[in-house]
Amino acid sequence: MVFYKESDFAETSIGDFPKDWKIVALGDVARVKGGKRVPKGEKLVDFKTGFPYVRIVDFKNSTVDVSGLKYLLPETHEKIKNYTISSDDVYISIAGTIGLAGLIPPELHGANLTENAAKLCDLREVRKEFLAYLLNSESLREQITGLVGKGTQPKLALFRIESLKLPLPSSSEQGKISELLGVVDSVIGLVDEVIAKTERLKKGLMQELLTKGIGHKEYKDTPIGKTPKEWEVVQLDGLILDVKNGFASGKRDEEGIVQIRMNNVSIDGRLLLDTYLKVPIPENIDVWLLKTNDFLFNNTNSIDLVGKSAIFKSAPFPCTFSNHFTRMRFREDRVLPEMILYHFIAHWEKGYFKSVAIRHVGQAAVHTQYLLRLKIPLPPLSEQKKIVDVLSTVDNKLALERKEKMRLQRIKRGLMDLLLTGKVRVKVD
Repeated sequence: MVFYKESDFAETSIGDFPKDWKIVALGDVARVKGGKRVPKGEKLVDFKTGFPYVRIVDFKNSTVDVSGLKYLLPETHEKIKNYTISSDDVYISIAGTIGLAGLIPPELHGANLTENAAKLCDLREVRKEFLAYLLNSESLREQITGLVGKGTQPKLALFRIESLKLPLPSSSEQGKISELLGVVDSVIGLVDEVIAKTERLKKGLMQELLTKGIGHKEYKDTPIGKTPKEWEVVQLDGLILDVKNGFASGKRDEEGIVQIRMNNVSIDGRLLLDTYLKVPIPENIDVWLLKTNDFLFNNTNSIDLVGKSAIFKSAPFPCTFSNHFTRMRFREDRVLPEMILYHFIAHWEKGYFKSVAIRHVGQAAVHTQYLLRLKIPLPPLSEQKKIVDVLSTVDNKLALERKEKMRLQRIKRGLMDLLLTGKVRVKVD
């Protein structure tokens, strides 16, 4: 491909674009149709029935993640059979997480579509790949944000989607731009495959090491199953020096202190501080300041996320934690906090915390007194260190792979900004 820097721009209602590009309303180049909710009294199933049902949670990386796909029973499909999406269409989410756009893979051609998304079909003058990239660009995201209806459950109305303004180069240039961005997406996809493979490796190692340990030949029956003969089975409260719940703060204060919140902890045990919230400094701040190796358990969240955990190591600023967390400090002469973390990740993946949580409206909670009664198998410290070393090595590999993915995503965003605005053009024959 040959690239060149554009210098001849025209001012439009949505910004400056090359003079030979068109500005069109989405409704002029596509039909917008909604999906359909599962009829009242009907349920989705996990086993394949031949009638996949695509939900918002399945939208990932501008395509559909089939790993958690749900299906309709034949009789349910019959009732909503007209609300399908094809591999020639573009999807866009209109409720919940609004503005996710992408393409349907060929194997899901004809799948039913959730009522929380719309399909853009019967495309004219715009290629589906280009439209998907365009809808994920910064300029279109700004437009979408401005069109979202106000209310307790924000939603993007179908007629508003039709009013979105699209900058369109020629079909040939659309194809070249999509081809280039598609190459970057392919590389990102390869990294995703490596990450998924490494995650499967970690999960297998955890299942083996946390129950069978390293080099054991003799096992014993315990209340939580077979464990190596030399291991103990202990309640969590026997390993803890201190337990503390965080403090609530509905206010923000840029001059205040960082407070770790639910979105700062991932489901695989990472503490994420790329973004954070500052709150007013409470009285007796010292009791809520985090120290190295403090263990954070997410005691309150949605039913699918309650029980996430992480270990605080360090940060370039003082950190506290919200009332959605229980902080635990463990006896260093008995247990490594990483050992507890891997056990908790395993429990979360099996749905244990979800099963014991007390459900409230929209949320679920695991009470501290119940948490402290949890029994875990405990090797000697020397073996704990070996187990943690193995699993930490895999975690370090995952961290490098995720860092590479982030680098590629930054490259893609940079290319999208240049190519989808016409600042840099692709020469077409």
